[in-house]
Amino acid sequence: MDSTLLLPRVLRVGAGARHEIGEVLQSLGLSRPFLVVDEFLKGQGHADALEQALRDKGMALRVFSGVVPDPTTDSIDAGLDLLKGGEHDAIIALGGGSAIDTAKFIAVMATREGKLRNYKVPATLDSGLPVIAIPSTAGTGSEATRAAVATDSETQEKMLCMGLGLMPVAALVDFELSMTMPYRLTADAGLDSLCHALEAYVSRKANPFTDPIALSCMRSIVEHLPIACAEPDNRAAREAMMLAATQGGIAFSNASVTLIHGMSRPIGAHFHVPHGLSNAMLLPEVTAWSVPGAPERYADSARAMGYAAQSDNTEMAVAKLVSGLRQLCADLNVPSPAEFGIGEADWTSLMSLMADQALASGSPANNPRVPEREDIIGLYEKVWVAS
Repeated sequence: MDSTLLLPRVLRVGAGARHEIGEVLQSLGLSRPFLVVDEFLKGQGHADALEQALRDKGMALRVFSGVVPDPTTDSIDAGLDLLKGGEHDAIIALGGGSAIDTAKFIAVMATREGKLRNYKVPATLDSGLPVIAIPSTAGTGSEATRAAVATDSETQEKMLCMGLGLMPVAALVDFELSMTMPYRLTADAGLDSLCHALEAYVSRKANPFTDPIALSCMRSIVEHLPIACAEPDNRAAREAMMLAATQGGIAFSNASVTLIHGMSRPIGAHFHVPHGLSNAMLLPEVTAWSVPGAPERYADSARAMGYAAQSDNTEMAVAKLVSGLRQLCADLNVPSPAEFGIGEADWTSLMSLMADQALASGSPANNPRVPEREDIIGLYEKVWVAS
C-alpha cells in the first residue's frame, strides 16, 4: 500500500530546545511571530522568556493567552481577532495539545472565511500560516501531526480537522517544560500517547515507516510512564515520555488513529472528560473487542510493551496485552465514567448519538475490526459495566 509521509520540516529534541526559537525562526525566514499560550504557562514566565529570546534576535512578539482546555471555536475566534491587529508571518504554539491545536486553527483560519465547521473532516486544510510548536506536555504529539480537534461552541460537536496546513513547520521538543506536569495530567497524557502508538500499529493504514516508531513508543511508555507518575522529578523518565509523545504523534499522523479515538471524542464533547482520560477509559475494552481483526499485530504490541514474551504464541500474547492494559489503567488510577461523575442515565441516553458521531469522524473505519453502529453502542455499554 502506498503511504504519504508528512513530518515537521525542523525537529529539535532535548533539554533547552525551547531556547532555540529565534534561531529556528531565522532559518525559516520568519520574523513576525504571534504566540499562542495558555494562562498557566504565561504565569510561569515562559512567555516572557520566549519574548526575551526573540528580542535578542531583533524580533517583536504579540501574545494570545486565551487558550481553553479542549479548544472551542469561540476561543479560536478570540485569537483570530487579536491576530488581525498585526502583520504576522508565523504562529508559535507554546503549551499542551490545547494550545497547539488552538494555534493550528488560528494559523489555517487566518487565510479563510466562514465557520470552522465548514472545514472538518472529510474536508482538508492544506495551507495556512507556518506554526512552530513547543509542547509542554508529553501526550498529544500534536507538534508532529496534521490533525487538530476543536469543539463547535454552537453545536457542541467535537470536530476533527486534517490537512497539511495543520502540520507544524518546526517542533522544539524540550522535556524540561514537562517537569511540572501533575500526576493526573502525566498519566492521562501518557496513556493518550500509548493509544496513538497502538492504534497506529494496528490501523488499516499502518505502514513500514510508522511501524517501528509505534513499537518503540509503546515500549518506552509502558517502561517510563509509571516512573514519571511516581517520581515527577525523574528527568530520565520525563525525557523518555516527551520523546515517546512525539513518536506517537508521528506514528498516528502518518497511519491514523482508529476506534478508540473515534469513540473518545464524543465522550469529551458531551461530558467534558479530558481527551487522554477518555481514551484511557476505552483502551482495554476497545482493544479486547478489536483483537480478532489483527491478532498478530496486537501480539507484536504485547511483546513490545513487555506484557508478553517473544516465545508466547499469538493467543497467549493478546490475552496478556488486554490484561496488561487493564492493570496499567488500574495502577494509574484511571476512573470509570461513573467515578468521573457521569450519571448513568446521561451516559445511556447519549450512547446512540455518540456512536453516530464516532462513525462520522472516520476513525473507526481504520480499525482492524471495523464496527457497525450497534457494535459501538455495545462498547459504550461495556465500558460502563466494566467500570
